[in-house]
Amino acid sequence: MIGTTVRKMLLENEDDFLISSDNVATLSESNSLEHAILVLTKIGYSRVPVLNKEEQLVGLVSLSQVVDQMFGIEDLEPENLANKKVVDVMDTDIPMISLPLDLEKTLHLLVNDSFIPVVNESKEFTGIITRKEILKAVNHLAHELEIEYDVIEKVNI
Repeated sequence: MIGTTVRKMLLENEDDFLISSDNVATLSESNSLEHAILVLTKIGYSRVPVLNKEEQLVGLVSLSQVVDQMFGIEDLEPENLANKKVVDVMDTDIPMISLPLDLEKTLHLLVNDSFIPVVNESKEFTGIITRKEILKAVNHLAHELEIEYDVIEKVNI
């Protein structure tokens, strides 16, 4: 359980945690892998959310998943990418969260992932929460806790 004071300080800038879907690169499940490799390499991310026509989050696709499809039996076959879709290679068993933010769940999920997709009650993609934004809050906590609060060390008897 996260203590009340720590929770309060971590959430001081909670509004900055969510990177809106308008500012997140995504792919459509119907995009070709050829398009996916262009998007992934141009934006410099290793993984992006995949949406369906209703703007619902349906998966995540990584650069390594796309590149893997270029390998033939004996050599590289980049032409394979034009004939396959994102839906053919994306991960569908993915962690996601909804707002209001469950801080403990989010922290646990960000241990293994650099970002967590955020969806609304209809699973429409609303954005991401990144490890970077949470670490900014942790950095603030580490530097300000003893300035803002009197911290008293407990003595074990």
